[in-house]
Amino acid sequence: MLTGADISPIYREYAAVLLSNEMWRDALAGIPYERRLLLMPKCLRVEAKCPAPFDEFGLLCKKCGLCSIQDLQEEAERLGYAVLVAEGSAIVMSIIETGKIEAIVGVSCLSVLERAFPYMEAAAIPGVAIPLLQDDCIDTAVDTDWVWDVIHLTSDDRTYRMDLESIRREVDTWFLPQELDGLLGPAGSETERIARDWLSRAGKRWRPFLTVCAWRALTGDPDAPVPAGLRRAAVAVECFHKASLVHDDIEDDDASRYGIDALHTAHGVPVALNAGDFLLGEGYRLLAESDAPPETVVAMLRAAADGHRTLSLGQGAELVWTRNPKPLSSLQVLDIFRQKTAPAFEVALTIGALYSTQMDDDLRATLVKYSESIGMAYQIRDDLEDLAGAAGDVCGARPSLPLAVGLERGRAHDEHAAVLAPAWARQANTAEAREAVFRALAALKVEDRCESLLQGYKEEAIRSLADLENPSLKGLLRRVVGKIFNDLEVKGWCGEFEARNAAGRATRPDVAG
Repeated sequence: MLTGADISPIYREYAAVLLSNEMWRDALAGIPYERRLLLMPKCLRVEAKCPAPFDEFGLLCKKCGLCSIQDLQEEAERLGYAVLVAEGSAIVMSIIETGKIEAIVGVSCLSVLERAFPYMEAAAIPGVAIPLLQDDCIDTAVDTDWVWDVIHLTSDDRTYRMDLESIRREVDTWFLPQELDGLLGPAGSETERIARDWLSRAGKRWRPFLTVCAWRALTGDPDAPVPAGLRRAAVAVECFHKASLVHDDIEDDDASRYGIDALHTAHGVPVALNAGDFLLGEGYRLLAESDAPPETVVAMLRAAADGHRTLSLGQGAELVWTRNPKPLSSLQVLDIFRQKTAPAFEVALTIGALYSTQMDDDLRATLVKYSESIGMAYQIRDDLEDLAGAAGDVCGARPSLPLAVGLERGRAHDEHAAVLAPAWARQANTAEAREAVFRALAALKVEDRCESLLQGYKEEAIRSLADLENPSLKGLLRRVVGKIFNDLEVKGWCGEFEARNAAGRATRPDVAG
């Protein structure tokens, strides 16, 4: 199958693993957690600092928190898995022969996976493999979101086969001009045309996507068509978001959005303000016309109003800061993020859950925690992108997490503190001053700390789902984390694997695996 495909030879084995995984996915989902084994490699540890000893079965994790082994092992064992941090087909075979294991989730380089999986095939044991992200055998990494997805697979989750990308594509079509005209009615005024054009502008549409996902998981039918009322509610969520962007760009004096003129740049501040206000009104109108039961409509309107209020408080805190800019701690910056970014995700998920009529107090509490973590991670990623692109937020246009972390780390370094202080005062206005700020942040390893916070909030989002009783919603929201933050890079394969196969490729035919 793969020999005739236009795939680079270095990725052929990886593609074969993906095909094998799809063949075994349903079988794995049907096997109880307590009859599964999670197999991880010792090279995931930070070898120079790892305090864990070994016995005949592998690594005895000391839970020091330096690598991903601890979190993956604890979660798998919480579910009921047997966990082994070791390598070697003999160990795998001995465990299979006990008869207590009916499926294996294997995390390793391709060379080890190749050696282990023939034993599984011989014993008719289903196996799903997650290859490591880079080569060599020391301090490697794995896509932890992928591992979490696989170890949680269960046939009780009726959405685990759901194609999230197809949902996103469907949601995107709702914002085509002709589709908006059909949903909202003809645009009879210039205000409506301007607002609707802004609503149709490019965007990631994460919020209406989340609304649909929450509804679909809670209804119990992953293939159910989206009713017209839910479509109105999801478009309302995007109306609220796009209105906030109009106002945010004016308040922050940002001249562009989506790579083109911001609305106030193109039409002037008064027109833009009015268009933003109009979109808010359209959002509330769409919720009121969503065909949901009256009590559900009231609850959705209240959720939207509460989210709007919290967002405004966060934006207000930021605007007050701009009148008298001064250094903020990372906790103060994160608190602004919590108010500004998390509410939009919470509103999106809450409206989808309410429309399904499955909302209760426990679910609401879970959605609050999950949304807060997702929102925080999302904003931190934005700041990291600014840091990578030398953009304005880092140099004091608004409170910046990299700048806050730099302040905290720079207190012991007078030369760095002297460079960062003008940025906090919004006075790093020259190219030379900005370059000095970025050099100081690099010297203080600010990016590493922000990346650690990003990963922490992603993990917190996953942990917030632990007590969620609905397996379909739990599984879907877990996958949503990977969907939103899908920015991993595969760097190459294990050096041992490449060396071994360099000699062997000439003597064996290419196979699909």
